Amino acid sequence: MKELDFDSLRTTRAIAPQKLAEIYANRKRRPLIDGDGKLFIVAADHPARGALGVRKEKMAMADRYDLLTRLATALSRPGVDGVLGTPDIIDDLALLGCLEGKVVVGSMNRGGLQGSSFEMDDRYTAYDVAGIVRDGLDFAKNLVRVNLADAGTVKTLEATAAAVDEAAASNLPIMLEPFISEWVDGRIKNDLSTDAVIKSVAIASGLGNSSAYSWMKLPVVPDMHRVMAATTLPTLLLGGDPAEGEEEKLFADWANALTLPGVRGLVVGRSLLYPAAGDLVSAIDAAAALVHPSL
Repeated sequence: MKELDFDSLRTTRAIAPQKLAEIYANRKRRPLIDGDGKLFIVAADHPARGALGVRKEKMAMADRYDLLTRLATALSRPGVDGVLGTPDIIDDLALLGCLEGKVVVGSMNRGGLQGSSFEMDDRYTAYDVAGIVRDGLDFAKNLVRVNLADAGTVKTLEATAAAVDEAAASNLPIMLEPFISEWVDGRIKNDLSTDAVIKSVAIASGLGNSSAYSWMKLPVVPDMHRVMAATTLPTLLLGGDPAEGEEEKLFADWANALTLPGVRGLVVGRSLLYPAAGDLVSAIDAAAALVHPSL
């Protein structure tokens, strides 16, 4: 695991917060699409929603120093193109010097806290487009859960359409992560049937006054070719959170889906950062090899 200077990070946060602006202003950037045209991005925007669990470990992501070390280690591996996170995590990684030459994705709507009564009213409480542009980040991301039985959905749709408008006006790529969702025993459950995913794609694709900069971030489901036939937008695959013993199948599903037209890569969080087998580097390298076979 990568060694990081957390003492310096804490000191800078306390006495020189203005240094962050300098770091972002001088950060080495790269083209969004480069080389083989594929992207492999590690994701860590879960904590801001209060979602700290990984498989059976409810507080797996609670130790911020451990999470940052895992992210920094992943970003140091060949084939890892970038990272997705909320401002707290992205700022930490910037202060640690981990964002140079990487694609940086700002996560926007985190207000629909996991397990809350207002989970479907998924307000924009993290990055906004202006903040992403200010810091010179490369990509925006939002979650678009559609629950036909919950009126909170329409507020999320309206706010997401506005974010798409702002991103297009700023020439900023924005990835939309849509789901058809429902309340089950007091909790939100995403419908991962193929037809539901296709329906979610149709709804999310029409948000905003321009689709010029819109991307999809989609789960891998059965008959994935039907899902990809439902959109012309560039698409990144969502990693998911596999149950114990399903990792091999998950990798096989990713490999198959990555061959479909329109699929541009993979965005994976907990399943790789906290692998069941415990070997972070091996898990990251195996996924990177799927996205970038020439590695």
